[in-house]
Amino acid sequence: MATARAGLRLPRLTPRRTPLTSIALRLGLALLLLLVNWGLVLVEADQYTDNADGHVSVIDALYYTTVTLSTTGYGDITPVTEQARLVNALVVTPMRLMFVIILVGTTLSALTERSRTEIRVHRWKARMRDHVVVLGYGTKGRNAVRALRLRDHPADRIVVVEADHAAASRASSDGYAVVIGSATHKSVLVEAQVERARTAIIALDRDDTAVLAALTLRRVAPHVTVLASSRESATAELLRESGATSVVVSSETAGRLLGLATDSPDAVSVVEDMLSFGSGLDLDERPVEASEVGRPPHACGVPVVGVWRGGRMLRYSDPSIGSLRTDDRILYVASRDDPQPLR
Repeated sequence: MATARAGLRLPRLTPRRTPLTSIALRLGLALLLLLVNWGLVLVEADQYTDNADGHVSVIDALYYTTVTLSTTGYGDITPVTEQARLVNALVVTPMRLMFVIILVGTTLSALTERSRTEIRVHRWKARMRDHVVVLGYGTKGRNAVRALRLRDHPADRIVVVEADHAAASRASSDGYAVVIGSATHKSVLVEAQVERARTAIIALDRDDTAVLAALTLRRVAPHVTVLASSRESATAELLRESGATSVVVSSETAGRLLGLATDSPDAVSVVEDMLSFGSGLDLDERPVEASEVGRPPHACGVPVVGVWRGGRMLRYSDPSIGSLRTDDRILYVASRDDPQPLR
């Protein structure tokens, strides 16, 4: 069985030329120096001598130029006048040094870039913790990342795992660290530092792949919170059994909205508003404030729709809620168009 290889691609700190562009520019500059030196020798051809026939032709000038710039020369073609020797000392010699610096600099630049990349990757792995790993950067994955960013989640704390190179390039261009490889392979998830992540979001296109990814996630990171998306409700139970903390079924959600729209189109508009994160109505969650402890949920000053208590979600109408407790968290409706919560 082939071993999956994970490739880590970090977002660039500043826009830089590609390696091929840099090499092309350096070679272009080296060629320019060669042409300028060749032209100088041609202009002063009568002030040079060729030991073979005493005459310096166009080809002889090109030969002399290439040999002079790349080495110290062989002495078969030499300047014989003071003017030609002065031009060699003041112009050709600096050009020779520049030519060597360009060629050597290209090699050193490639080695330096590789070392710099290795150091940056090592530092990234050392400091990456409490981050969010998003498996898949398709429609679901991109929108999940967008929602995280709208909640002020820092971009450097989001890691995308994507097997498709086009989608991986898009995620990298958007400014996120990307691990290229299959989300169902352990080595890929280890490269994404998932064992030190706070949350993992499974936003893959296929349900069977999502189940395998959930199983692998639980093997690598038993304690991470796993949020998953599935197309069919039959897969949702498999995802939960595979270790997913919460599962969103896209087909059922869409079907319920269509059914609701038949009799209550205005209600669908409200739901769509809440699903369009970042504007209008949003669902939000926060811990109970000290002044709210011992009071009923409706006294919080915001429309509370549920209370998270002891690992369970209690609906606002559940009589067992009673008074709010110190370790409770409330789920409420907020308005992003208004800095103050809805009352």
